[in-house]
Amino acid sequence: MIRTYDMFSGLGGSSHGAAAAGATIAGGIDAWDLAAHVFADHFPEAHVDAAPVEAREPCQIAAQVGQIDLLLASPECTSHSCARGGRPRSDASRDLAFEVVRYARAMAPRWIVVENVIQMRSWHGYSELETAFRSLGYRVRQHVLDAADYGVPQRRRRLFLLCDSEAEPPSRIPKRRGPKPSAARILDSPGLWRTSRLDNGSRASATLARAHRAAAALGGDSSFLVVYYGNDGAGGWQPLTVPLRTVTTIDRFGLCEPSPDGATLRMLQVSELTRAMGFKGDLILRRGTRRERIMMLGNAVCPPVMKAVVETLVERSSPNSRASVIR
Repeated sequence: MIRTYDMFSGLGGSSHGAAAAGATIAGGIDAWDLAAHVFADHFPEAHVDAAPVEAREPCQIAAQVGQIDLLLASPECTSHSCARGGRPRSDASRDLAFEVVRYARAMAPRWIVVENVIQMRSWHGYSELETAFRSLGYRVRQHVLDAADYGVPQRRRRLFLLCDSEAEPPSRIPKRRGPKPSAARILDSPGLWRTSRLDNGSRASATLARAHRAAAALGGDSSFLVVYYGNDGAGGWQPLTVPLRTVTTIDRFGLCEPSPDGATLRMLQVSELTRAMGFKGDLILRRGTRRERIMMLGNAVCPPVMKAVVETLVERSSPNSRASVIR
């Protein structure tokens, strides 16, 4: 049994993946109380804190949750991400990654997995973070993984920093065989959601331009997705035959469909974005407004990717072995 603790847990994407790999979720912590409550809904046996990680004493948490073999962490990524645009970066936000070192020192897990946007590697503190893990006795290896390679119908490239105190972390995380799942797979049944005319007299000109580009490329009889909000450097649309582009914390994808009365448009629903993230079903989100649910999903880790990481990380080792990490 691999007992796991999830830092910056959000709604629990990493823990869902670790649990699918056979781990037991012993606890988690997140500063957003709504996300922490959703996490607790799905891991009722876990010790869950709705608090900033820096506000808690990890030694006390360790005493409450018991032995931890695997520490998962997804520190705040907005101050690393290019999606932030020109807004100022927050050093305090980025430095939260060093809280993982503090918790690792107290909990002494055999394994650590840190997930973040790939831009984290260009952060001035990234090499210092790796050095801090090595100073605790961990061997460290980084991977950049695309969720679409692991059965998720979404293109989502993320950095995974793997740490192991007893062996070298794996040099590769085997990909799923077969074709990548398409965005068409996430859609709910036709007619379930209300749609409106694409050209209803009030659409933004940029939205209509994106839809017209898609129709010109695909033909007037094909459904497609448009990027409804935000900038997009790939034309602002995509076919349904490829994985969805990266799900973010805003409601940004619209489904355009042909009809006898002219093309229609509706936004993708929470149930569809849930599938796009690789969660099974849509029962994981019973709390929060639509906007809050989409924000939780956009911040989450795709469970199938974490499942593959955890399975590969621990497959060579006895789950009962313990780390000789300096406390």
